[in-house]
Amino acid sequence: MPNIKIFSGNSHQNLNQKIADRLGLELGKVVTKKFSNQETCVEIEESVRGEDIYIVQSGCGEKNDNLMGLLIKINAYKIASASRTTAVIPPFPYARQGKKAKSVDRIITMDLHASQMQGFFDRAVDNLHAEPGVLKWIQENISEWKNCTLVSSDAGGAKRVTSMVTAQSSLASEWWVLGGVVVPFD
Repeated sequence: MPNIKIFSGNSHQNLNQKIADRLGLELGKVVTKKFSNQETCVEIEESVRGEDIYIVQSGCGEKNDNLMGLLIKINAYKIASASRTTAVIPPFPYARQGKKAKSVDRIITMDLHASQMQGFFDRAVDNLHAEPGVLKWIQENISEWKNCTLVSSDAGGAKRVTSMVTAQSSLASEWWVLGGVVVPFD
């Protein structure tokens, strides 16, 4: 039988601690950070493999950030092999608006970080690529574009930059990739 672990969302730390105290449990160790582009990143600092996880995230405060943080934490616990994950959301944000359940029929997005993400939707997903437009813009707006250096913040971006360069056959022979940075031959 899995152990129960309770984790705190970003909102109402006082409430989360009181719930944990009442249950005789310690709050789980998790750190929430922001990337430079303001996306939320979660680091679970203890094993949750096979555990029964409860995440307490109230609908108070910054509702949009807190709700997104909750979704990212749910995903992190699933990836870390939690047996079961339960979201405790008092009060539930946006419930007062009385929306009818209806979702979109198709999703169009650009440059998903991993193309495999398309498989997680139960709708058609069109993942468009910005590379051709970016390359065209560079060539039309940067007079010395053959001498410029393209960089990326991470390995996924480096793959896109490399793809952009190799797609342009005239660039492929003039540029090379060094640790995620595309630089011209000199």
